[in-house]
Amino acid sequence: MAKEQIPSIPASIIEPFLSRPLIVEPDGLDKAPTIVGTETDRVILAAGNAAYVRGMGNSKEESWYVFRRGGPLVDPDTKQTLAYEAIYLGTARLDRPGDPSTVVLTSAVQEVGAGDKLVAAGRPQPISYAPHAPSKPIRGRVISIYGGLGGVGEAGPQSIISINRGARDGLEVGHVVAIYSLGGSVRDVSKTSGSSDASIKLPDERAGLAFVFRVFNRVSYALVMKVSRPVSPLDVVQNP
Repeated sequence: MAKEQIPSIPASIIEPFLSRPLIVEPDGLDKAPTIVGTETDRVILAAGNAAYVRGMGNSKEESWYVFRRGGPLVDPDTKQTLAYEAIYLGTARLDRPGDPSTVVLTSAVQEVGAGDKLVAAGRPQPISYAPHAPSKPIRGRVISIYGGLGGVGEAGPQSIISINRGARDGLEVGHVVAIYSLGGSVRDVSKTSGSSDASIKLPDERAGLAFVFRVFNRVSYALVMKVSRPVSPLDVVQNP
């Protein structure tokens, strides 16, 4: 059923996200290689500039992603911090190993400076573009809109959302999930104001579908595909 409901997956949109670090575990920055200095004491680095990095050890990796820790991804239900978003800054190439190592920035989409972190680029993970429904019941929430400001904003088609469910909950790459806007409540004017049954909970309304393309232990990322209304943080995610 999911194959019929969801359009073909635009690979060009999600492929840049398949190997980049999208999240950082709460303690995941403790041991990450760190930019500790820059050539000629530059405050801001751009493509072509060199930087000095501690923490690479004897790594033979040549290509690295540069990032910094972003805002927390907080479970809307438990209020627990599941992870932190990783803000992608650019790429770097190992120029001279050692302690410190020397790297050269090969690209920069944001300003890079001392304190920023590096993660080995690795290879993009193969992905199944055959959408399918989860085989077990899934019910979670939209945590945030990727690139948005915290828990605000709205997502339309081909936006990327984070979900407070991951591998430990049974989510897998290729799963299609339905998104429902939370139903509000209205006052039943036929009831006495203040009575226990004066407020009526409206049903959740289906907003669209999303394709799960990156799965971490407690968090997943999905591409919003078909929508009938804007998707917002706190919206419900469940089996289609």
